[in-house]
Amino acid sequence: MTNPLLEAVAGGLHTVDLGRQLRVGMPQSPNHPQFWHTLPRRHGDMERADGGSAANDMITTGTHVGTHIDALAHVSQDGKLYGGADAGASCLGGKYVEHGVHTIEPMLRRGLLLDIPSYKGLPDLEGGYEITIEDLKGCIEAQSVEVRPGDVVLIRSGWGKKFDEGAAYVGGPTGVPGISEAGAQYLASLDVHALGADTIAFEMLPAGGGHAQLPAHRVLLVESGIYIIEALDLEGLAEQAIHEFFFVLVPLNIFGATGSPVRPLAVVPA
Repeated sequence: MTNPLLEAVAGGLHTVDLGRQLRVGMPQSPNHPQFWHTLPRRHGDMERADGGSAANDMITTGTHVGTHIDALAHVSQDGKLYGGADAGASCLGGKYVEHGVHTIEPMLRRGLLLDIPSYKGLPDLEGGYEITIEDLKGCIEAQSVEVRPGDVVLIRSGWGKKFDEGAAYVGGPTGVPGISEAGAQYLASLDVHALGADTIAFEMLPAGGGHAQLPAHRVLLVESGIYIIEALDLEGLAEQAIHEFFFVLVPLNIFGATGSPVRPLAVVPA
């Protein structure tokens, strides 16, 4: 009996890495602890009798730093999490038992890239630009794709090109492009499983507004139970015009955490 999945692997696969490399000093939201990496032991600090030596590492990091996924426990509204769970009572012993990142099953799903700048004939979107429902519908039609229930939809704004610039990527004075409440409601109505973007907070941030209000997070995480993936690298997909793919994402299995660093992959036949 043949296995179609193994046959596809044997036929050759092309993989596009959608995750950012974790580096000390990379841009991040000021609301979260930074990533730090150090070597407690370097080669030569201790040598075995045969001359061998081993080095080891230690990292500390917030769970919402670099490319990461938001668990449903990440955001509450009026004291409630998704499904009406009590945000206070759900945090038992300092862990979010009910909606922590450990409850996110590995994602092996159909993925779609909505390349908004390409659809609009622009290299990138400007800071503070709201990606409207009309933009989303127009891009879906132009790319000849269909959003199906259970899909993972990734939205490219082009803002990801600024990641290596640091503060410019955070976009405090300029704002950051993305969907807002209306776009989130529209995509939620399509019954997607997760949404992602190449920006620091997924949704549109107005110039000078920072993270003061995040209505799309409320719509998706609290009201709809849809996961959010942030700080994706979508330039490779855009350059290769890959709009439909097999999406792979596995969060770290951290009990009760509100999020996790991830290294998502887009996979297509070679």
